[in-house]
Amino acid sequence: MIGMLWGKILLTLRNPGALIASTIICMAFAYLTGQSAFVKIEIPMYSSADGSNEEIIEELNKGDTFSFVLQTEDEAKKKVAEGNAEAALELGQDSYVIYHAGASQNLQLLNQYIGRYYMKSVQEQQIVQLADDPVAAEKVFQEAEKEPAFQLVLSSFNQKDAAEYSQPLQSLFGFTLFFSIYTVAFTVAEILRDKQSGLWDRFILSPTSKAEMYLANLLWSFLVGYIQIIFVFLVFKFGAGIDFNGRFGTVLIAVIPYLFSIVALSIFLTGLVKTMSQFNSIIPLISVSFAMLGGAYWPIEIVSSELLVGVSRFIPITYGMEMMKGAVVSGNSILDMLYPVAILLLMGVILMGLGIRLIEKRHV
Repeated sequence: MIGMLWGKILLTLRNPGALIASTIICMAFAYLTGQSAFVKIEIPMYSSADGSNEEIIEELNKGDTFSFVLQTEDEAKKKVAEGNAEAALELGQDSYVIYHAGASQNLQLLNQYIGRYYMKSVQEQQIVQLADDPVAAEKVFQEAEKEPAFQLVLSSFNQKDAAEYSQPLQSLFGFTLFFSIYTVAFTVAEILRDKQSGLWDRFILSPTSKAEMYLANLLWSFLVGYIQIIFVFLVFKFGAGIDFNGRFGTVLIAVIPYLFSIVALSIFLTGLVKTMSQFNSIIPLISVSFAMLGGAYWPIEIVSSELLVGVSRFIPITYGMEMMKGAVVSGNSILDMLYPVAILLLMGVILMGLGIRLIEKRHV
């Protein structure tokens, strides 16, 4: 079995093109669909008012959309004129000016964002000025920001549990699980290729048992998919700044039962088809359908059809997305994932048993 595993490794190293291409495409799709959350819009700004510019920038940069950079007036306006920035911001004592070369959707968002900041600032100044002791009033404001007196909880009267959502994580998890189907499936399909070329019969005549032959192929298929997923997650963790809310290790554990079910699904599909051309035609159909119904392209929570939601419960991607988003977004523990893990393991055992039986019965 070790020899077969080593042979699979060498074969992959000689022809890594398909694996590299699928990994790059996966990262490109995940980045582009979640780009608005990965990259903030840089806005050069300068101030004509007295005060600490650092404190103003720190307060403005707490938002998720814009990144404000302090520059001189000439530098800020030059960037806008050359098209290197959508807008430049001039901050005054009680007013602000936005310089821009053309209209864009982000200008309205910028105007609303800065307007809210000034409205809050003016209100605080008026309250402090009207207070008997302005210094004490300023301290009260600072303490209230650190420890607010009230905690507001938002809920909807027509929705019991509002689903938590993160666009970058939705894109990253969805496309990673989607493209891993291709990686795993075409690696498992080497069994079919070996049977067609007669290499499988030569393995049977060798001292290696059939169990070891299947185990070597399926183990390598799992490892290739797992390595690809780890690599993609590491790139986004250190390259795009996705911190996984401190649950990176939990995500890597959660993906294991999903990959097991995909390996089992691939061996089942290998047993159903007779030729590689049939396999090549059925995999895109299966993977795209699973991604659409399982919530890889969009959150499954927004689907209102009970029929489609019911169908999604038979798709591995549904449980893979549920586990990973639950771990990172909702903070679920390993124990909270036992139900989807059990479902994926059950799917894997059933599909793998059926797949191996079909392969053994079918003479290719």
